[in-house]
Amino acid sequence: MSQQYFKIVTTIMFLALFGNSPAFSQTWGLGGITWDKSSSSSGGNWGWGTKSSRYSTKFSKSYKPGTIIVSFGDRRLYHVVGKGRAVSYPIAIPKKDARWSGTYRVSRKQVDPTWTPTREMRVENPKLPLMVKGGDPLNPLGVRAIYVGNTLYRIHGTDAPWLIGKAVSHGCVRMFNKDVIHLYNRTRIGSQIVVTWKKFRG
Repeated sequence: MSQQYFKIVTTIMFLALFGNSPAFSQTWGLGGITWDKSSSSSGGNWGWGTKSSRYSTKFSKSYKPGTIIVSFGDRRLYHVVGKGRAVSYPIAIPKKDARWSGTYRVSRKQVDPTWTPTREMRVENPKLPLMVKGGDPLNPLGVRAIYVGNTLYRIHGTDAPWLIGKAVSHGCVRMFNKDVIHLYNRTRIGSQIVVTWKKFRG
């Protein structure tokens, strides 16, 4: 079987399985699609199946080690690990009407956080559940959450890894689950978080 033929067959099979699935398009209906847990074709994959593009990079020496820089402009999160060095992670960023910025501190860290949709989310989609327990494969917060100051925003995992890199959230910063665990294990409460639209990549 030629490589080109294999790709065509694989693509047709993939589209047949997932192409029309609401769960594949948007988890929980947060993008205007009605959530139906029973129709989810994600199988609760917890976001492990999508490859991360995490890498080490040179970075501005003006930031102290331990600082987290969330660049909505780059759609990357940078964790400064040494003078002039950072680990860069891909992220999903807020939609246009949910943009924000500022300087904060890590106020809390949570393993398997519980997700409670806001009133605005429930107005947008009345079929949302009142709450999703931590550890549920369809929990939009994924496996870890890092809380941003006293805001409602969090840096967290995801149950929809295909949306990483897109402008889809209501304000939170989404990461691949494997990446948020990597960051979580290296982040201390009290660490500075800088949220900006400044671009750092050339």
